[in-house]
Amino acid sequence: MKRIEDLIKAKFISSQQKAIVNIRFTSNFLNNNQNLFMKDFDLTMPQFNVLRILRGAKKAVSIQEVKNRMIEKSPNTTRLIDKLELKGFVLRVAQTNEDKRKVNLEITTKGLDVLSSIDQRIDESNLFKHQLSDEEAEQLSFLLDKIRS
Repeated sequence: MKRIEDLIKAKFISSQQKAIVNIRFTSNFLNNNQNLFMKDFDLTMPQFNVLRILRGAKKAVSIQEVKNRMIEKSPNTTRLIDKLELKGFVLRVAQTNEDKRKVNLEITTKGLDVLSSIDQRIDESNLFKHQLSDEEAEQLSFLLDKIRS
């Protein structure tokens, strides 16, 4: 296991500074790996996030609801949704007949199918599967939650 100070050849003034740099470095590492993984499905991580939100909602939801639930807030949510719609993964559905501008989003069968394929492959290529036990993963989640408290 390579330590952060060896990877980036740095000395830290405190354990807290080291932890912050380590979190950011690891976040970038995970982002790069996830982006490479999603390329096989012609998706970006924000697009994947939108699809997961829609699947979890189990009903059509507003664009604002999707924005509120996104892991990484994106100023280009409309463009993200446009691309998912072009791929046939989502549909825009008018909220009312009176105002066609107000739309909800719903995931299509094609969108559900791509998520199912991703779910199968994610389980096979889980980055943490061999590095962290379930208990260690829970502890890590607890500590990250604590940082945000």
